Amino acid sequence: MAQAVANVARRINATMEEQRDSLDLSDCGLVSFPDGVFRMIRSCTDNIQKISLANNQIKALSNKFFLTFTQLREVDLQGNVLTTLPEAVANMQHLISIDLSRNKLRVFPERLTDVSSLQHISVEGNQITELPMEKLSLMPALKSVDVRSNPLTPEAASFPHHFTLLT
Repeated sequence: MAQAVANVARRINATMEEQRDSLDLSDCGLVSFPDGVFRMIRSCTDNIQKISLANNQIKALSNKFFLTFTQLREVDLQGNVLTTLPEAVANMQHLISIDLSRNKLRVFPERLTDVSSLQHISVEGNQITELPMEKLSLMPALKSVDVRSNPLTPEAASFPHHFTLLT
């Protein structure tokens, strides 16, 4: 546990010192996004455009995460145990890519359809059975949705759409 905390602190310090626009906390054994990170990185949250929390054990993200990192363009949450996303994800005005592959989603996170800048969504390897195709089809920037390895019903992808649907 102490090793994991030290690893997270080291990565945050490197991001701040080198004024990086990305924060990589993948493979850190996290079960949540640490509150201490918000305090440590407060001065440069507007610079952070990409966050990877891949391959942890994160069960949920708070609204605070998306309300703090308002400039995010890419979020990599693959390989966690998320079952839902907070409402605040709908306010992400700059988000272009979100990877929710290999989580525990049973329902497609419809709040993502409110993010008009979103171009790429991956929910590959979850337990999603239905897609909000009508809402997805109204997303102006959407280019691809990866829904491979989900138990989709046959009619789930039948709605006409302008983006690439990987099934």
